[in-house]
Amino acid sequence: MTATAPLRQLFAGLRVLLALTLVLGLAYPLAITGVAQIAAPGNANGSRVSTVANANGPGSEGGAGRVVGSDLVGQPFDGPQWFHPRPSAAGEDGYDTLASGASNLGPNNPDLAAAVQERLTTYRAENGLSAGQRVPADAVTAGASGLDPDISVENARLQSARVARARSLAPAAVAKAVNDATKGRTLGILGEPRVNVLRLNLALDRLRR
Repeated sequence: MTATAPLRQLFAGLRVLLALTLVLGLAYPLAITGVAQIAAPGNANGSRVSTVANANGPGSEGGAGRVVGSDLVGQPFDGPQWFHPRPSAAGEDGYDTLASGASNLGPNNPDLAAAVQERLTTYRAENGLSAGQRVPADAVTAGASGLDPDISVENARLQSARVARARSLAPAAVAKAVNDATKGRTLGILGEPRVNVLRLNLALDRLRR
């Protein structure tokens, strides 16, 4: 092997590295980004939700308005006038996008049992439920991500009476808002029907206005 052979191999490797960097690190991401912006701009930009109507379905930004969140990321709502999201163990106060995760407590952990019991008591008291009335699991247990944007339809319906009273709205109007915000199973077979909490609360604000 001559003295220049290692240099030729080095330069050949550098050329391959440069070519792959340009193709896979620049051209391919730009092409995919361009296709996404044309085919599904709302989803490509984070499924943002704004204060404007947002009546065009998931991923729609609904026109020019103040962005208040995302279809894909849950956030807390406090007060009787709001539908409340699923409990969150992400971060100290919950719904911390920098600390997404679950509590990692096992089903027999006494701390988890105590937390669920406390949430049960609070949920029933807030929504005027009897001590023996069934409460959906998503109302008292945190999800794996801690950032769930949706709640079950049953959970939303159990909160409807409280929200209607707090907003001085007709119960039928709030029930209709829940039905309008309900999304069916993905592809008709995956998961369960659910309600996006952020979109439902925005719909209530528009209803009141």
